[in-house]
Amino acid sequence: MSRSDSSSLSATWAIVEVGINKVLANNLEEGLPPQLYMQIYTAIFQFCTSSRPGPQSLRSGSSAQSNGAQLIGGDLYYNLIDYLEKHLNKIKIESEEYTDDGLIKYYIRTWNRYTTGARYLNHIFEYLNRHWVKRERIEGRTVYDVNTLCLVKWKSEFFNSVQTDLMAAVLKLVEKERNGETIETTDIKTIVGSFVSLGLDEHDTKKASLMFYKTNFEGPFIAATEKYYRAESKLFVAENSIVEYLKKADTRLQEESGRVHLYLHQSTEKTLMRTCETVLISEHAALLRDEFLNLLEADKQDDLKRMFTLLSRISDGLVPLRAKFEAHVRKQGLDAIEKLANEAGDNVDPKAYVDTLLEVHRQYSHLVQYAFNNDADFVKSLDNACREFINRNKICHQSSAKSPELLAKYSDMLLKKSSKGAEDGDMDSKLNDIMTIFKYIDDKDVFQKFYTRILSRRLVYGTSASDDAESSMISKLKEVCGHEYTSKLQRMFQDISVSADLQAQFKEMMSKSANPSELLVDFSILVLGTSSWPLSMVNTTFTLPEQLVKTYERFQMFYQTKHSGRKLTWLWQLSKGELKVNYAKGASRVGYTFQVSTFQMAILLPYNNADTYSYEQLQQITALTKEYLVGSLAPLVKAKVLILEGSDVGEAGTKYTLNQDFKSKKIRVNLNIPLRSEQKQESESTHKTIEEDRKMLMQSAIVRIMKSRKVLKHVTLVQETISLIKSRFTPKVAEIKKCIDFLIEKEYLERTEGDKYAYLA
Repeated sequence: MSRSDSSSLSATWAIVEVGINKVLANNLEEGLPPQLYMQIYTAIFQFCTSSRPGPQSLRSGSSAQSNGAQLIGGDLYYNLIDYLEKHLNKIKIESEEYTDDGLIKYYIRTWNRYTTGARYLNHIFEYLNRHWVKRERIEGRTVYDVNTLCLVKWKSEFFNSVQTDLMAAVLKLVEKERNGETIETTDIKTIVGSFVSLGLDEHDTKKASLMFYKTNFEGPFIAATEKYYRAESKLFVAENSIVEYLKKADTRLQEESGRVHLYLHQSTEKTLMRTCETVLISEHAALLRDEFLNLLEADKQDDLKRMFTLLSRISDGLVPLRAKFEAHVRKQGLDAIEKLANEAGDNVDPKAYVDTLLEVHRQYSHLVQYAFNNDADFVKSLDNACREFINRNKICHQSSAKSPELLAKYSDMLLKKSSKGAEDGDMDSKLNDIMTIFKYIDDKDVFQKFYTRILSRRLVYGTSASDDAESSMISKLKEVCGHEYTSKLQRMFQDISVSADLQAQFKEMMSKSANPSELLVDFSILVLGTSSWPLSMVNTTFTLPEQLVKTYERFQMFYQTKHSGRKLTWLWQLSKGELKVNYAKGASRVGYTFQVSTFQMAILLPYNNADTYSYEQLQQITALTKEYLVGSLAPLVKAKVLILEGSDVGEAGTKYTLNQDFKSKKIRVNLNIPLRSEQKQESESTHKTIEEDRKMLMQSAIVRIMKSRKVLKHVTLVQETISLIKSRFTPKVAEIKKCIDFLIEKEYLERTEGDKYAYLA
């Protein structure tokens, strides 16, 4: 370098050094005066743009342009490096006086001042950055913009020497906080920021890299965290209950999550929380799970929620709990039903039974929702347990059909008039309760049969509390089981509506007849389709009272004119009426109304002609078999409408005299009481019908499958049959085999080699 060049560099550097001292060595509270800033910037600009012929003294790493024109600025760059190294060496020497908290405070103070100064220098050397530094990097040389250069030198000249002591001091500070002491979290945040800032990407200085932070800060921090919590958790578990440990672990995890947001880099959260979960949860998971049943039995929902939350954070942490939960709920349900069965004996009240099932379900459904966050697997465990104790309990030990039967009877109690089961306001809630149990019922076809029979009685006798409630119940069943399941129920309601129109047309016809007085009784009728209604004739003969014959014949003729070829089958056992009673000889002047069956009407009407009839006479008049005659007489004798002259109802030679002194607190007296034998027969008949329907359903399913598949192995056919009809009931393999044999006998199928069946078209 020539003397003039040397003096130019010295003059320029003298000006620049004043500014560097101002921004790095001195306090920047007053800032860099604008005049000084412009003076330095101009000096650097003039030096870099000056044109000097002749060879230039180049420091290692400088270059010349390939076309021979010289690129000026390297000397300033390397002078700046020398200055930074000397400056940082002084800082390093000063730092040796500090330890722990003092070192942290010193590091933060010098870091803040140094990085602020580096930003000033970067602006001052902006021209150098844009031209000389840029050209050097294009040529592949390792140089940096001035701001980055300051950070690189901070790391190599100062940071590397204090890193170990600084990190130890930071970890001590964090441990103090974990022990409950108050610390300056902003200090740690500043240090973390410096670690992140020092993660420089040498290939792209504008791009940050977290590798330096993760290696030099996160690594030691995670290791210290693991060591701290392993020691603390072991000691705490040894000295405290599991419930207290759950609270402690939960608190610690929340604290560590908060630490990330307070002063750690966000990227650390995943590693930190995984480490804490391993030490605080995984390593003590067996102890936590051992406490699960105790918490369940004590119904400690808050503690269960805490345990669920903790164990859900680790892989497969909840798997053993689900099995324990399912077994516990199943036992609680079975025990509750066994207690009810022991108290009730053979006569189980449907309402008490359903309420018991609902109580268990509600308790654990709420637990799943509150403590287990409605976790899908816990919901499944609850469903499995409920399905088990609802379908297989002490009351169902003789027949799995008992639950659907009792549920159908409970539905009847709810939907009947004068039901105490529900007020209008909570009827929908009660119906939802029914559906809650219904969804767990395996034998939904059994419920369908009993519900259909009981609904038919409500509709025939007009005892439904609400048409809206009936429709709502059918809609809910349809939603769960589909249209086919409720199609007969809906047709039953259609028949009731059609019957009302038919009734109106008949009355209109009679009002227009030449002699309207021929309609001697107030008559209403229900014409019901045989295929939709589960009603059949009873096994008895019957002679209709002459007072009803004309009306009966008139309606027969009327119906035949409208529907030629249809046959009406009269179900007298379901017919009923009201008799106005006026005692001529007795002292009673009360005009009672007797509500009676048609059979009872046939017994009482002859008493208009005589006061006493023998059993044989009444049998001859009514033509009823003994079972139905005795069943109809018994309520009349019990209510003292008739006075028995003999030892027993239905005994030969017994006489029945009309009680002229009959008294009752009610004006309307209901004497139409169903026979217990009828109820028992109906229940038996329903079960028999269910078995027959199941055979037909299995056979149709087998035929449908084989028609589609043509040839199937035995095992596959059985599996597909079960899959097809399990929504209605779960068939037994032996029953399916019987149906297959029946279809082979009827030549729908044939056996082929290899344990296969073929469909015969």
